[in-house]
Amino acid sequence: MFTVIGSVNMDLTLEVGRFPQPGETVPGRNFRSAHGGKGANQAYAVAKMGLPVAMIGAVGADTFGGEMVAGLAEVGVDTSRILRRETEASGTALITVDGAGQNQIVVAAGANETLTPADIEAALGDLRDCRALLLQLEVPLDAVRKAIELGHAAGVPVFLNTAPCLPLPDVVLNRCTWIIANEQEAAMLVRQTVTSPAEAAFAATALRQRLPHPGLVITLGAGGAWIDCPSFTGHLPGFQVDTVDTVGAGDAWIGAFATELLEGKSVIAAARFAHLAAAIAVTRRGAQTSIPDRAEVEADPRVAAVSE
Repeated sequence: MFTVIGSVNMDLTLEVGRFPQPGETVPGRNFRSAHGGKGANQAYAVAKMGLPVAMIGAVGADTFGGEMVAGLAEVGVDTSRILRRETEASGTALITVDGAGQNQIVVAAGANETLTPADIEAALGDLRDCRALLLQLEVPLDAVRKAIELGHAAGVPVFLNTAPCLPLPDVVLNRCTWIIANEQEAAMLVRQTVTSPAEAAFAATALRQRLPHPGLVITLGAGGAWIDCPSFTGHLPGFQVDTVDTVGAGDAWIGAFATELLEGKSVIAAARFAHLAAAIAVTRRGAQTSIPDRAEVEADPRVAAVSE
């Protein structure tokens, strides 16, 4: 069982022609609500890729919480370890998407903030049936640290998506198998600009000096990804598409990448497959609603470009 630990949020999205300046009001359109949260999105993506997956997280005892748990269960995610908090609201994300498909997000964590190390230890058990752990940083750091420590001690591969970028000690990061950061997160980790493959390569080199053990991925949106690991170091370009909405695309990428690695694919093949999954996702609106399943990716005519 692939296990994802992270946030479960209701996304409330509004489209704008451009983002407002401080104190400015701009007109919006096409309001919609959708199930999100990076943890839930990535569990959803793994399920859509066909792997058995369980979600560990927390929601409130409200309508949003029930809807989101049911939505994950519909695609086959084991939701039995999602906790219901009677005194907390479910996490909520307020998202604006501009005319270029870029997004700005404000998150009210709600029940996500209540996840504790004790919750993680109880939910994970002895890890004998766990094939991999996938985490992000939208739940308390103490809970993330506990999961990384337990996974590392049990010899379970640990994938950490550093979103949003928060301070974790290098000793904890080095217990991960893979660290996956986007341009902004990588820039915060190394305190330098990361906007191109060349800058991503420089950032990965700087990170490698601090983090000798994990595989490193710096995703570059439409520009693909820079990868630094024992079997491959270099830039893998992405697919150019007409972007509608980037919400959830990174989660689609991570779910596809981790799934392909666990299925025995090479790092290059896994990343290219993930590029295609993300390219499909950005042509659709929403977080989980944009994530393609394995059959859709494999049926795409560009799939030939992902094979070695």
